[in-house]
This record gives sequence, C-alpha cells and structure tokens, in this order.
Amino acid sequence: MRSSHQPPATSHQPPANSAVPLEQRVAAELRRLVPRGVTCVVAVSGGPDSLALLDLLYRGMAQHQHELIVAHVDHGIHPGSSAVAQLVATAAAERQLPFEVVRLQLGAGASETRARRARRAALRGVAARSGAAAIVLAHHADDQAETVLLRLLRGSGPAGLAGMAGRHGPWMRPLLGVRRTELAAYLASRGLSAWEDPANIDPQHLRSWLRIAVLPTLAERLPDVVLRLTRSASQAAEARTAWQELLPSLSGLDPIRVDHGISVAAPVLQGYRSALRHAVLAALGRQIGVLVGVRRLAALDRLLAGHSDGGAVTLAARFRAELAFGRLTLYQIERAASEVVALVPGESATLGNWRFETRIEPALPATRAGWIVGLWPGTYAVRQWRQGDRIRPLGGTGSRSVAVLLREARVPPARRAAWPVMVNADDATIVWVPGICRADAGAPPEGTEAWRVECVVT
Repeated sequence: MRSSHQPPATSHQPPANSAVPLEQRVAAELRRLVPRGVTCVVAVSGGPDSLALLDLLYRGMAQHQHELIVAHVDHGIHPGSSAVAQLVATAAAERQLPFEVVRLQLGAGASETRARRARRAALRGVAARSGAAAIVLAHHADDQAETVLLRLLRGSGPAGLAGMAGRHGPWMRPLLGVRRTELAAYLASRGLSAWEDPANIDPQHLRSWLRIAVLPTLAERLPDVVLRLTRSASQAAEARTAWQELLPSLSGLDPIRVDHGISVAAPVLQGYRSALRHAVLAALGRQIGVLVGVRRLAALDRLLAGHSDGGAVTLAARFRAELAFGRLTLYQIERAASEVVALVPGESATLGNWRFETRIEPALPATRAGWIVGLWPGTYAVRQWRQGDRIRPLGGTGSRSVAVLLREARVPPARRAAWPVMVNADDATIVWVPGICRADAGAPPEGTEAWRVECVVT
C-alpha cells in the first residue's frame, strides 16, 4: 500500500453555512485531510450520502488533485443488492473512474456489527490492491450528531463523545461539516437518484430510531440540536488531542514508543490521583488504538495497585497491558506464527512481525548479542521459541534456557511469546535468539564465506 506522511489529527469542524459551492468546500476538506499525491478509495454504498460524496469529489478533482477509485461492498443481505451494485458501477463508469465491487454473501441474518466489520475489511482490501492510502467515507454532520447521542446513551466517556474523527488511520470523512439536507439538495440539483436502504428507517435499530424519532423531536424544541451535538464532539476531540500532546511533558512519566505499543514509568503513574491517572491511561490507550473505558481503567488500577512485576491484563482481543521492570506497557499483541520458515540467501523471510534478510558475504567477528548474525553456510529456519528451548551461548559453558535469557534481557512478558529463534534445520539446534544471544555452534572464522542474517521487527 502506498504510504505518505499525514498531518497531525485535528478536531472536527462543526457544520457551517457558506456561500462557497459545496464541491469546493468538500474538495478543500479532502485536501486538508489527505496528503497530496495519495490515491483515494471512495466507499459508495449506493445511498444518497455516498453518491453525493462521489459526485462532489469527482467534480472537485481539479482542486483536491487526488486520484479516485470507486469501491462498493455488496454485503449479500438485501435481495436486490446486485441492482445496487450495478447502480454504483454505472455511476463510476459515467465519471470514467476505476471501480471495484466486493461481494460478501453475508446473508439476511447478518448483524449490523458483522456487516460493518466485513465492509471495513473489504475496503481495506480494495485499498491494498490499488495502492491507495486513504479510504473516503460519507459520514456527515447528522451522522456525527447521531453518534454523539448514541454514545452518550450508552455511557461513553469523553473520548467516545468526541464522535468520529475527520481522519483516523486510512479512514477520511470530508463531509462532517455538511448537513444531510444539504447533500439531498445537492443530489436534487444534479438530477441524481440513489438507493434508500430500508435499514436506515427501521426503528428496531437504535441508531435508526434516534434518526427518525428522537432527533426530529428534539429539533422541534431545539432547532440547532445537530449543531450543538457536533460542537460538543469538537470540544471533546480537542480535549482528547490536548492529552495526547501533554503526555511527553508530564514530569518523570517518560513515555517511550516500543514495538506495537507504548511504555511509561509505573511509579510515577501509581503516584497520580485517580482522575489524572485515568486521563493518562486513556490517552495511552489511544496511542495504540484501544479504547480504555471504565472497566479497563478498573483493571489497570488493580494491576498498578499490585506493585508486582510480571502482572498483566488483557484490554481487548488484540491488546494487553503489563507491569514489568518498573514500567507499565500497553501493547498490541503480536500476530501468532506457529509455522517454521526456511531462510534462503538473497531472499526475505517473514515470521509474524519479524523479517529476516539473508545474504552471503565474508564473516565478521562473532559477537554474542545483536540483530545480525554470521553463520556457516547450511540449512536454517526460524520459528517462535517454545518452553524447554535451550541454547549454548557463544563464549559460555553449558546451555541456557531461552525463557531465562529473555527475562534477563528484560523483554516484557507480552512480547516474549512471539520471540523468534533461528535453528539449524538439519538437527533443530538453536543457533540464534535475535537480539539476545547467538550460539557457539555455527560461528564461521572471520573473513570466510558465511550467511549474514539480519532480523528486523516490522
């Protein structure tokens, strides 16, 4: 996937009336959100909001200067979904834009959550295949108001009340300052018709009930209720951003970026009063992409109150926090990799989040630690370490447990499980624990032809 530097995230802009034509306003917002030269996937459901987004971005191409690719996800939920896909295909063809449809076949019983996750994954796939680094969504000001109200009713904290960000990872929302009525008027002025998803007006869905019943009732008493809610979102987002920027300046906290996570000095955090500690913990969670709400804060409080190294709690399916060596570390759990991967000179090999580059060159002096190793030419492979693994260290006597070596090297417990070892494929002897220890076996004399293997964390 093509990557590019992105500007710092900024707070949402509340909807505002403007004499500037809508296509110019939307193009300017996309240009603000997405760095120049980045290809954008435009997610088009076939509904009025996404079709308006597509037409607005197409007409504003000279201003925002991004290449556009139209993507449609056919969930396979509605009987007429193929007709909707054709509608989007026609819209893309009329604008001479590349188009890709992804068919999921989820079935009529698929939940809203499952459909959303599958749709997100499908759109990421389109972006990866097309080299696009941005995926543009049609969420607008009314969607933002619904989101804030929905999260308030569900008991979300300040971070949740910030609503949807204009930019979050690859997801871009240039319509957050535009009202639904303005988009509908734009479609009418352009003579464009769209598909209406019946789920959007089905009151059995909480969001739809808020849309068709609650917000209109509130608007009878408070005509500017959408503006009020989006302003609240902007204020919450600004507060959230302020905490992110404040973390490095907190005395003694010493935040350090580590592979797939962030680490801070535990004694300092333990000394904070609960309100400050919770605000810092929530900000740390946002640094790695996990929401730290009430229950997770309570679990982290218990972990910190224990004051014992080696403790850990699971925050979410892919996230963990641990207390080790006087530091609290929040991690994204590394991908499991149970396979054994062969190494070939001149090629790159990957095991989970680890990449190994191998080539043939004269051997350097052998050292015990480090991320580069020289070995006699032979047959080698890498795998994750296992309980009971042992290695005979270079310059040592006897063998040492890999588990003990990882602990002595102060590798946090959450990272140890995925740590790789390199083995001689002929007899399964461990010849290297990257970054920790190399074996006395297989060390070639300096200057002789050898395998040079470098390990990199991706």
